[in-house]
Amino acid sequence: MPAETWWKNGIVYQIYPRSFQDSNGDGVGDLPGITSRLDYLVDLGIDAVWISPIYPSPMADFGYDVSDYCGVHPLFGTLADFDRLVAEVHRRGLKLILDFVPNHTSDQHPWFVESRSSRSNPKRDWYIWRDPRPDGSPPNNWVSNFGGSAWEFDEATGQYYYHAFLRQQPDLNWRNPELREAMYDVLRFWLDRGVDGFRVDVIWHLIKDAEFRDNPPNPAWHPERPEIESLLQVHSSDQEEVHEVIAEMRRVLDGYRDRVLIGEIYLPTERLVAYYGKDLSGAHLPFNFQLIQTAWNARAIAKLVDEYEAALPQGGWPNWVLGNHDQPRIAARVGAEQARVAAMLLLTLRGTPTMYYGDEIGIGRVEIPPDRVQDPWEKNEPGLGFNRDPERTPMQWDASRFAGFSTVEPWLPLAPGHERQNVAVLSADPGSILNLYRALIRLRRGTRALAIGDYQPIRTEGHVFGFLRSHGSERLAVFLNLSGEPIPVKLVSPCDGMRVKLSTFLDRVDERVGSNVALRPNEGLILG
Repeated sequence: MPAETWWKNGIVYQIYPRSFQDSNGDGVGDLPGITSRLDYLVDLGIDAVWISPIYPSPMADFGYDVSDYCGVHPLFGTLADFDRLVAEVHRRGLKLILDFVPNHTSDQHPWFVESRSSRSNPKRDWYIWRDPRPDGSPPNNWVSNFGGSAWEFDEATGQYYYHAFLRQQPDLNWRNPELREAMYDVLRFWLDRGVDGFRVDVIWHLIKDAEFRDNPPNPAWHPERPEIESLLQVHSSDQEEVHEVIAEMRRVLDGYRDRVLIGEIYLPTERLVAYYGKDLSGAHLPFNFQLIQTAWNARAIAKLVDEYEAALPQGGWPNWVLGNHDQPRIAARVGAEQARVAAMLLLTLRGTPTMYYGDEIGIGRVEIPPDRVQDPWEKNEPGLGFNRDPERTPMQWDASRFAGFSTVEPWLPLAPGHERQNVAVLSADPGSILNLYRALIRLRRGTRALAIGDYQPIRTEGHVFGFLRSHGSERLAVFLNLSGEPIPVKLVSPCDGMRVKLSTFLDRVDERVGSNVALRPNEGLILG
């Protein structure tokens, strides 16, 4: 596909719909709320909106336990509200990406109700059922991602069903051809309504080992880490046959014009790139979470970028992610000063960047009182520090009591200091992180070198990470100081004699740097 394809040169913006904008005063965000804020997204400069699940659900895992793939939960609105959102997104020249959750359903989904009704039910094989071991214990040692056994015994039929996550989230059997076709029909339902693509949840989990062998122990595991890490997931995920399934999904999308398939994949780089598929027949964008998982220092980041670029298949398009609804916010991980450097990194690397709502206003760590905890993982494995609620708190729009998000107490607490850290206040501050994001996005959209250009590392040492982006005769150099100390950098051709295009401090514009540039503490510079 040409480099001008929207999902290559565009910017994706993830919205967690419970927390973006409440339109009806119930303390929870909804689809009309998202629609009411689209002009903000246009002003920000993003190109595509990805919304986390909005399907009918008992909300055991906040929508990732789907009870109807072809509807909208009343909490978020109606199908008519969704259609209106799609129309308004497209009217503004944006794209809409929908979360698709194919690995598991809710235990209240009609398919599972049928499946567990008897061993002979036609939908029995749509889920993963196994006999107990001779002693009555689970079929193997697989562990749930949320802690405890991944197997739940069903008294009525005398078998266990598999759930990679909560027991209320039974896994579907993607080896069953009828189940596959039913799920592809779900994709067509939303594609026919105008959806521009899908982010596919835990796509590397879809196929399990046919023999259900035990996972081997992880010798590096420590008890303070989640129980899921106690075993190496070599049989419960990332099976070779999953690529056939993804290729079939891709063919469904290829029956429509200009659609994108994005896969959620938490795997090392060498395994991640396999999800582009043979001859690029897999996911257009296997999500690259390396910036979330690596140590925040220049040498580690330079190494991972080089390794990722080298591992990409011929024609595979890169992508980068700094945060999402499952990971601590970037400002919580690296601090407010380095969050600005991180913004410049995300928006200048080669490939499609995905932003997470609220990062552009610098939301950091939000403490969740014990009586306000919502995350089922935290409830299952309390005290390990992996509560996902802090990255799901409401968007902060203005200095009103509930930050313009709602007229009542929101479902999760607001960040402290939201009266000062919100869209309205930061928009009026020329040097704010919000205006830095806007400036970075304008520069990216206005220069083909940043949008679709080549990447070339620049040799740097210590705390500075540098690289060159180029397209034809257009060249931009990026230097990022990942420390709190001032650092001088000696420039060599072709960087010497360039001028400052943008600083993370939003000053120095058009300053000529000659053969040397002085990076201030926590400063990133784009030269051109």
